[in-house]
Amino acid sequence: MTENSGFETYKLYNALKLHFTTESFDYFKYHGKSKVTMKTFETNGNKYKFSKLSRKYSIDEMKDFLIANMIEGKGEWVGDLISDGEENYKKWQKRMQSLTYTFTNDTLFILEAYNDDRELPFKVFSGQHPDLLGMMLTGKISLETVCILDDILNFLPKWKKEITDDIVWPIHCRLIEKYKPFIQYDKEKFKNILKENIKNA
Repeated sequence: MTENSGFETYKLYNALKLHFTTESFDYFKYHGKSKVTMKTFETNGNKYKFSKLSRKYSIDEMKDFLIANMIEGKGEWVGDLISDGEENYKKWQKRMQSLTYTFTNDTLFILEAYNDDRELPFKVFSGQHPDLLGMMLTGKISLETVCILDDILNFLPKWKKEITDDIVWPIHCRLIEKYKPFIQYDKEKFKNILKENIKNA
């Protein structure tokens, strides 16, 4: 396993930042590699901050730490990661540890709220945000639940065609699409949870 260092953290940071903030760069397609060199690191004004950050986590932990912050919109500047990053990382770790519990509760909440029409929270009316997106934006359900639901049900392509908001929606659409591949979960298990919840709600 690659040992962490300021340069390794810098490379990882650049690749993940490009992944989460641009349409064209795909972290998985490019195997986590972006066009950075030791020379660009040495001339970077924040190289000491990257070195300081690298001493806190292993390379695998650093990847998770950066993802946890990127999805919160933190990471434009490495200084923010040093001052506020740990809190975001701890919250993310808790969500990952309770992913099954959260998904179960979130889907029950959705199903109970829309017992008469199970498809209603996914429907787009007059180009407006569907209720499911609204629930995520107001914190009633988690981002991870929406990502997993889309991975199972694939409603995002329809939303992209039908939602007309070009300010808030594109930001969250990209976030869901870019974050989804990083969520490690047992798809069959979560499908069964959803089926059981539908049956019992």
